[in-house]
Amino acid sequence: MTNHYKKTIYFFAGLSILALTAKSQTNVIQTKATFFEGVIVAGYVDQGAYINCTGPAIKFSKKPLAILVGLLPSLRIKKDKVATGATQNSVITPNLGAGITATYKHLAIQVPVYYNAKTSTKDGKWNPGIGIGYKF
Repeated sequence: MTNHYKKTIYFFAGLSILALTAKSQTNVIQTKATFFEGVIVAGYVDQGAYINCTGPAIKFSKKPLAILVGLLPSLRIKKDKVATGATQNSVITPNLGAGITATYKHLAIQVPVYYNAKTSTKDGKWNPGIGIGYKF
């Protein structure tokens, strides 16, 4: 992971912790498991795009802010760079990622990670991304 991505993830996690521990009238952080939260996100990862919805997750909420940590069923959009005449994958592929999603009212910001499997020319590795979306 590059230094830029690490800084982004640390900043996002720190901001989330500060927001959830801020004093309020009720001062209650609710934690619960969710199956689907109604969040649609589009973003950038590994020189391509993705569209996902939040899947099974653990939700930490303190109105109007919520943080979800969980799985992200996705459609990744990326064109393969292959040698001339070689077979290539489809441009749109289903994928399962994991990550952190923060929602404030209807705005959603997400930091996902997706795994690219090992191929004959590249090692397998995790790729972080960033996205923005809408909570219904």
